[in-house]
Amino acid sequence: MKISIRELKSQRCIGRVIIQSVDLSLYIAFAVSGDTELLITDSDGSSLKTRNLLKMKELLSPLNIESLVLRQQSPYDEMVGQSAVKIDNSLEVSLSTELYAAPSSNRLDRTKAARPSKTQKSLH
Repeated sequence: MKISIRELKSQRCIGRVIIQSVDLSLYIAFAVSGDTELLITDSDGSSLKTRNLLKMKELLSPLNIESLVLRQQSPYDEMVGQSAVKIDNSLEVSLSTELYAAPSSNRLDRTKAARPSKTQKSLH
């Protein structure tokens, strides 16, 4: 089943979106509704796809998403001749819904405290 990005924009909140890495640099996206994954489409009705993960996050940024994950499925089983056994070997990694993560101010403060200033160096 499919859902357009325009339809998703009209929803108040989307519980979960999966960005799936289909190939080395090809990404498609799914919105999860209950137990169903809906392929997200663009305005033309074709699947929303990008060649860059950040670009996909940019396209999804207008949506109010609670949980965003990246899914990678390995072809390892097929490569070693175990295709008869159907096991889901998907790896899912949580992604930030923020487009660009801001640096933590605590981290910056600790870094400054750990490094002596030019004035402190000249005193020694």
